[in-house]
Amino acid sequence: MKRYLKSIIVIVIIGLWSSLCFAQKDKVIYKEKRGRKYLTFDFSQIKRPSSLDEFTKYFHNPPIRQDTTGTCWCFSTTSFLESELKRLGRGEYKLSEMYTVYWEYVEKARRFIRERGNSYFSQGSEHNAVIERMKKYGAVREQDYTGLLPGRTGHNHSRLAREIKSYLNYIKKNNYWDEDKAISYVKSILNKYLGKPPEKINVDGKEMTPEEFLKDVLHLPLDDYVSFISTKSIPFYTKGEYKVPDNWWHSKDYYNVPLDEFYNAILKAIKSGYTVNIGGDISEPGKNGDEDIAIIPDFDVPQKYINQDSREFRFYNKTSTDDHAIHIVGYTRYDNHDWFLIKDSGRSAYAGKFKGYYFYRDDFVKLKMLTFMVHRDAVKDLLKKFNE
Repeated sequence: MKRYLKSIIVIVIIGLWSSLCFAQKDKVIYKEKRGRKYLTFDFSQIKRPSSLDEFTKYFHNPPIRQDTTGTCWCFSTTSFLESELKRLGRGEYKLSEMYTVYWEYVEKARRFIRERGNSYFSQGSEHNAVIERMKKYGAVREQDYTGLLPGRTGHNHSRLAREIKSYLNYIKKNNYWDEDKAISYVKSILNKYLGKPPEKINVDGKEMTPEEFLKDVLHLPLDDYVSFISTKSIPFYTKGEYKVPDNWWHSKDYYNVPLDEFYNAILKAIKSGYTVNIGGDISEPGKNGDEDIAIIPDFDVPQKYINQDSREFRFYNKTSTDDHAIHIVGYTRYDNHDWFLIKDSGRSAYAGKFKGYYFYRDDFVKLKMLTFMVHRDAVKDLLKKFNE
């Protein structure tokens, strides 16, 4: 009888322990916005920072909107480089995103032509595209080139991208591969929608080219910025391709590291005074613009099960995709979690209280953020593990 009672007690204790350990806190609910129902959950129980002032923040220009464009990659990276200019003692500048975007469209079209149509064309791209465009075409300030025609106050690239894509499809259909003539026509489309980019600008009374402005005034060390991924599809501590459509030129210049090192490198960098350029998936119920936060609810995956494999599974089945690029500009520790202050050019970042910002919790970064860029000095110990 005693043995029987002991067994019952053990079973009850195990049951209670299991219910406590595996109890689901986050319950699915549906809400409606702009006539569309979407899946989310009750955020009211989430303990979170309550203001921007709770974060240790680093210099960044105020958030600005990318409007109706797929150019987050350029807005985030331009913001990142502006922060780098300040950190490196080069001064405070507001650089033009659209100058870089203009030349990115040109280079996408050029590769499409050279590859005889076997190259991806869209509005999206990656952080390191900004580095490559600046190396070739230089940079200008926002005041020198806004990409907005007279009377326009916001960006919309829908018709622009559609017209270029239609022309490229025409080229492919008719086997018309004259690069000089085709690029000239693509530029005419860009000039129609964005305006012609300046060949020279005036800086403190001195006339110079965008290339000279980058080299002689900004002194940006473009070769010192490195990008990281974390995937089991290629060996760790080797460089390889970030296999997403927006890596349209198939760059293999990504350092691949295990998730723990990936996350800790981000954390160490932001705690050491560096800002971080980051990108990944944002199509999750745990990211909510009205609430200004992004977390992983436990009905998706409990936090203790977020690891290399749960992350890899989502990347493999494309539930974690390359949606958006943002800029980490601050950090705090709150309720036993790391919280990152995110500067975001996307529309949803303006839905809540903190316009242009999100608060990302550590679990969201670990599971859903797929790549980051930082100055190599912030990750010099990690880079030593690579044979280059």
